[in-house]
Amino acid sequence: MTLSTPTDVSNSNRPGFTRALLDGATRLSWTWRVTIFYLLVMLFLPVLAMFLKAGTEPPAKFWQIATSEIALATYNVTFITSLLAAAVNGVFGTLVAWVLVRYDFPLKRIVDATVDLPFALPTSVAGLTLATVYSDNGWLGSLLAPWGIKVSFTRLGVGVAMVFISLPFVVRTVQPVLQEMEKDVEEAAWSLGASPWQTFMKVILPPLLPTILTGVALGFSRAVGEYGSTVIISSNTPFQDLIAPVLIFQRLEQYDYSGATVIGVGLLLISQVLFVEINLLQALSRRYDNK
Repeated sequence: MTLSTPTDVSNSNRPGFTRALLDGATRLSWTWRVTIFYLLVMLFLPVLAMFLKAGTEPPAKFWQIATSEIALATYNVTFITSLLAAAVNGVFGTLVAWVLVRYDFPLKRIVDATVDLPFALPTSVAGLTLATVYSDNGWLGSLLAPWGIKVSFTRLGVGVAMVFISLPFVVRTVQPVLQEMEKDVEEAAWSLGASPWQTFMKVILPPLLPTILTGVALGFSRAVGEYGSTVIISSNTPFQDLIAPVLIFQRLEQYDYSGATVIGVGLLLISQVLFVEINLLQALSRRYDNK
């Protein structure tokens, strides 16, 4: 009579899905293994740790922190201003990409390279530069001051900073698509009597719209998480121009780690909802284009 060893017993009692999972993992290529490991370490585990840290608060306390008056005010400033900045760049970023693709002019390469300046410029330097230029005594702020328009240390300044740091996302997303678009279709529309505006709205914009929305989504995500420039150009006054990332940093300075994490979770969840809505718009625009 043969007695089964403990290892044999454990193997015989191992659930089927676990055995299948291990077998599947061993059959994965190295590219899959590296990808899964990298995503786990750099993305999923940090997000999971944030949720677990926020979960240390009781549900009532969690809801109280996430929906406090100052938290709701920072959500308003952060998301509304980011959406407006992304929408502005959706229009003017597309215009910049159009000019860079369709026109030749002196110093074009320098202008093209300057578009990437917000990528290379440290955000704190960008905030200091914008605060100086748009102050009441600055080059641009002095022109706006007689009209009663104050930019630096206001919510408007936060919007200007968000527009500045998110502009390249729209331009660099739309530019390659414009380069691939054939002008023959536009010329055919003109030959059939379409005006330039009709050609743009009915021929150029429909296939370009999903790409514009992608750039807007990237710019929006960049603006939501911006800290370095906005903390300098704004006054960081609660209920006026205080954004959520700055509020999280203030909570960390007060050693309120769980409170900061709760606000971070709220920021993440609201961002995901908005991203889903943007993706739905992209899907609808693609379906319209296919028709």
